[in-house]
Amino acid sequence: MHIAYPLSVADDGLFATANDEQHIRQLIEQLLFTMPGERVNLPDFGTPIEQLVFSPGSEELIAATQFMVQGALQQWLGNIIQVQSVQVTFNDAALEITVVYVIKDIKKQQVAHFTR
Repeated sequence: MHIAYPLSVADDGLFATANDEQHIRQLIEQLLFTMPGERVNLPDFGTPIEQLVFSPGSEELIAATQFMVQGALQQWLGNIIQVQSVQVTFNDAALEITVVYVIKDIKKQQVAHFTR
C-alpha cells in the first residue's frame, strides 16, 4: 500500500492509501502537473503542461505536447510503465490528456484521463 495522492485522511483518521494501480496513476498525475523546477532535488522533474491550459490548440502544439508528455513518462516512469499512447486535446479552456499504458510488473493495460 502507498500513501494516496493528493494527501488526505481516511475515515479511520489515518492517511488514505492507494493500491499499486492507483499509485501508478497518481504518479503519472504528479509528473504531468508538476512544473519543472518545482522540486528542489529534481529540477528537471515534471512538464510545463499548466502553461498550456489557455493556449490555442493548434495541431503543432498538440503534437509537441504529446511528444513532451510521452518523453517525460518514459524518462521518469519508464521503469514501471510502458506508454502505449498519449492523446492531447484542447477544449475551450480545458486541456485533456489521455495516457494508455501497461504496468510492467503485471502486464496490465490501463487508461488514465486527466483534465485541467
